[in-house]
Amino acid sequence: MANTANIIEIEDMITVGALADKLLIPVTKLIGELMKNGVMATVNERIDFDTAQIIVGELGLDVELQRKDTTAEPAPARVKIAASDKAESRPPVVAVMGHVDHGKTSLLDAIRGANVVKGEAGGITQHISAYQIDHKGRKITFLDTPGHEAFAAIREHGAQLTDIVILVVAADDGIKPQTIEAIRYARKAGVKIIVAANKIDKEGADVNRLKQQLSEHELLVEEWGGDTFVAEVSAKTKAGIPELLDMVLLVSDVEELKADIDVPARGLIIEAHVETGRGPMAHALVEAGVLKPGQFIVTGSTYAKVRNLDATTGGALKEAGPSTPVTITGFKTLPEFGDEFVVVADEKIARQQSGAVLEERQTATTRGASSSELLRIINRSNELQELNIIVKADVQGSLTSVIDSLKGLDTAEVAIRVVSSGVGSITDNDLRLAQTSNAVIYGFNVTAPSNIRQQASRDKVDLRLYKVIYELIDDVKIDLGHLLSPEIIETELGRLVIRGIFNTTKTAIIAGGEVTKGKLVAPALARVYRDKEELMEVQVTGLKRGPAEAKEIIEGEMCGISLTTPSRLDLQEGDRIELFTREAVKRSL
Repeated sequence: MANTANIIEIEDMITVGALADKLLIPVTKLIGELMKNGVMATVNERIDFDTAQIIVGELGLDVELQRKDTTAEPAPARVKIAASDKAESRPPVVAVMGHVDHGKTSLLDAIRGANVVKGEAGGITQHISAYQIDHKGRKITFLDTPGHEAFAAIREHGAQLTDIVILVVAADDGIKPQTIEAIRYARKAGVKIIVAANKIDKEGADVNRLKQQLSEHELLVEEWGGDTFVAEVSAKTKAGIPELLDMVLLVSDVEELKADIDVPARGLIIEAHVETGRGPMAHALVEAGVLKPGQFIVTGSTYAKVRNLDATTGGALKEAGPSTPVTITGFKTLPEFGDEFVVVADEKIARQQSGAVLEERQTATTRGASSSELLRIINRSNELQELNIIVKADVQGSLTSVIDSLKGLDTAEVAIRVVSSGVGSITDNDLRLAQTSNAVIYGFNVTAPSNIRQQASRDKVDLRLYKVIYELIDDVKIDLGHLLSPEIIETELGRLVIRGIFNTTKTAIIAGGEVTKGKLVAPALARVYRDKEELMEVQVTGLKRGPAEAKEIIEGEMCGISLTTPSRLDLQEGDRIELFTREAVKRSL
C-alpha cells in the first residue's frame, strides 16, 4: 500500500506527458512501458485512468493513483440553457421513467390516446419517443424512456433533457432496482420528481407501502411533510390521469420554466437513424429559439440544411419553438444522440464548425487507449478467448446501449471484441468483414435483404436478427459460454487401505485391501497416498469380491483391486488408494 504522501490524483483521462510529470519519471520510460504492453502512444496522447493504473503497477512505482473526485459538486451532467429577462414561458418537458413492466408506456398511451405497447417488441420500449399533448389549453412534452437495464445510457440521457420526471411505480410491486436508478438519474439531472403509483386497480396494490419505500430513498410524500407528490393512477381505466397532468402543470408553474425566442434555435438530438429514401434523420428537442425549415444547424461532427421539419407524431411543421420535439432530415452524416444542435448563419460556418469537432473526435479516438484493450493485450498470454462480433442497430442510441451491455459481459477468461458497428441494415460489406474476421453479425431492429441472407447462408456467415434486446444479450451470453474452458469437477468415491500386494509389473498392480470409507467402483480414477504424500495418480480397472468380479464394494468389505499405472509404482501395505471421478462440466456466464 502506498503512503499517503505517494497518492496522486488524476482525472479520467490524462496525457502521457502529464502523467510522466506527476510520476516524476522520464516520459520516454513511460512511453516505453506503454509500448511493451502493446499501446503505441506519444507524449501528447491521452490514456484513461485504468490504463494509467495498470502501467504504474507494471513500473513497480511506490505510488497509488486515485481518481479525482468529481462527485463533490452534484451539478447536472449537462447545464440547461439559461434564459434572459426577455424569455417567455415554455411547455414543461417530462420524462417518464421507472422499472421495466411497471406500465410507463401504457400510461403514456392513456395520456395521448394511442396504443404503442402492441407495437413494441416484447412490450418493452426500445427507444426514447417524444411527443406533445394538450391539457387544459396548455402543452406538455413527454419523453418515454426505455425501462430495460440494457438501456441505461438512453435512460440517463432522457433525464438530462427534462424538467420533470414522472416516476412510474406499480402499486402492487413497489420500488425495484431500475426505480432506484431512475431516482438517481433524476437527482443527477437536477429535476423535480412526481411519482405515478400505477396499477392501483390491481389486486395487491398497496400505496402506503410504496410511500414508505419512497421515504427510504429520501422521497418524502406531501402528506408526510415532504415535497413529493404521489398520483394514484391506472393506465387501464385512466383513473387519476387528469390529476397527474394538473400536477405536472403546477410544478412547471412553480419552476417558472422559460426560454428565449429571439435567439438562434438550439437544442438536443434525442435519437438518430437512417431511413430509406430520406437518409440520416434525427429526433430532436428544441430548447431555445425557433427552428425553421431551410436553416443550417450544426450538431457534433455533422451538419444539416433542415430539409424537412416534422412533428414526431407526423405532419410538417412551419416552425418549432422551445420544448417542441421534432424530426429533422437533411444531415450530411448520422448525428450522435446527446449532441447539442445550434442554428448557424450559412453552410460555410456549418461545415467549418462540424469539421473542427470531427477532427477533435477522431484525434481523441486514436489517442485514447482504453483500459479494456490494454487488459486484453496483457491477458493474451493468459489465453483470453474473444468473441468477434459485428453489431448493427436501427438507431444510434440503441447501438450504444447494445454495445455497452455486451461489453459488460466481459470476464477474465472471455471477452467481446466489436469488429465493427453501425446504424442501418445488414450489408454485403458486413458479410465480407464477418468472413475475414470470423465474426458473428448481430442485428437489432434492422433488416437483412433476402439476397444478403442467402449470401450469408452460402458463405456460412452467422447472421442473427433481434427485435428484443434481452434476447440478443442472452444469445451472446450463450456464445461466450461456449468459449469458456469447461470446469473440471472431481467427486470422491471411497478409500481402500492396502493389506497385501499380489502382482506388480511396470504398468499394472493387483492388490487387496479393506474399504474404510465410501464405496469403490470400477472403472475409476485414484490417487495413491503413503501417509500424507501423494505417490501417483492411477486408474482402477477392476474389483473382485473373493474370486468373483464386482461392480462396487462398500465400506467395511475386503476386496481385490486391479490398477493401471503410468510408470512403476512401489506399492506397500498400509498405503491408501483414494478413488474419485473426474468430469468436465460446461460452464455458462
